Amino acid sequence: MTLRAPKLFTAALGAVTGQFNAFRTAFVALVIAAATSLVTGLTLASITDTLEELPGLLLLVPAAIAVKGNIFGAVGCRFGTAIHAGTFSFGRLNVVKDSVVSQNTIVSLSLSLILGVALALLAKGVAVVFDVSPTMSVADFIVISTVGGMIASLVVLVITLVTSSGAVRFGLDLDNVVAPLASAAADLVTLPALVLAVVFTGIETVTATIAWSLTGIAAVALIWSLRSRLGDLRRISQESIPVLVLAGVLDIIAGITVEKRLEDFLAFPVLLVLLPGFLGTAGALGAVLSSRLGTKVHLGLIGSAPLPQGPARSDMLTVLIMSMPVFALLGVMASTAGNAAGFGGAALGDIIGVAVLGGAMAMLLTILVAYYGTLGAVRFGLDPDTYGIPMVMSSLDFFGAFTFILAAVAMGFG
Repeated sequence: MTLRAPKLFTAALGAVTGQFNAFRTAFVALVIAAATSLVTGLTLASITDTLEELPGLLLLVPAAIAVKGNIFGAVGCRFGTAIHAGTFSFGRLNVVKDSVVSQNTIVSLSLSLILGVALALLAKGVAVVFDVSPTMSVADFIVISTVGGMIASLVVLVITLVTSSGAVRFGLDLDNVVAPLASAAADLVTLPALVLAVVFTGIETVTATIAWSLTGIAAVALIWSLRSRLGDLRRISQESIPVLVLAGVLDIIAGITVEKRLEDFLAFPVLLVLLPGFLGTAGALGAVLSSRLGTKVHLGLIGSAPLPQGPARSDMLTVLIMSMPVFALLGVMASTAGNAAGFGGAALGDIIGVAVLGGAMAMLLTILVAYYGTLGAVRFGLDPDTYGIPMVMSSLDFFGAFTFILAAVAMGFG
């Protein structure tokens, strides 16, 4: 009698082997994303004094980073679907206002401005509800979130457009490349941009003037984008704003989870080195899966079965298996970089354990969110490209913060 376990193993191995070429570029992009995230981790570990001087800043960081990956990952996802469907090409970048590139560029910057203000207000409100005190003033939150967010958005936008164009030129699948690299770019530039924006805080009249001026501009941008005559821009704005706000709430709650464990992170700064890469890598893996599922839905390759079938199941299994070496490598890099920068104090095996154990728990949740989130978007007539990545990445920040802390406690930290 043939045992069932070997059959399952053989099927799993066949699925992964068959998908190897499709996911090879994704794996490379994820390793690049993990490596670049160490810059954010080292920056975070080096600004502990700023985190103590500006209480609530750590609460804002996951949301500020995630919103860039959400916005620009979705931009790349929409480009990828349009290219797969044969309705768009990067061969000639039209700069007219109603082109796909122009409308996505405008809407991404508009959403960045609107969400910068919204996240600041949400962060302050959630801090009050969850009794996180003391925290910065509302004006300080708005200035840091919006000024820093817009600086980061301009950089990430350029990287997203260049990456998308390059992927098409070299025959790479945008679903495998753009979302991880957009996430990596967000990880790389957002925190330094937020720290740069700190120079505008604490100045009585100046800070308040900047904050409320940005709030007014964001309100105008909100009304204009929702009523724009440009069809794609209006549709993307109408679909994106609710899900991005909801995603922002999840990200801020994740930030509260981290903020409340600040003492543990200060005792083991290497955990701060690992944290951004952990959340970014988990989100990037989820974004790859969500992007591939969204494209397959648009092309009619997967249906709305309550349990994953065929290509969907193969993609999910491959992402899960591929995530383990990525998280292990992230642990090695975080420990090495932390020790080199003087943020050691923990064994290499323990750091790898936090990354792999926390990553495994997070990825199981990601698979469920990516698949059923995609089906839910289709069921309600929504674009999975617009809804999938924000919900997956923000759910990963939310669940990832918990699984990261659970894994850290299990490995003896805190």
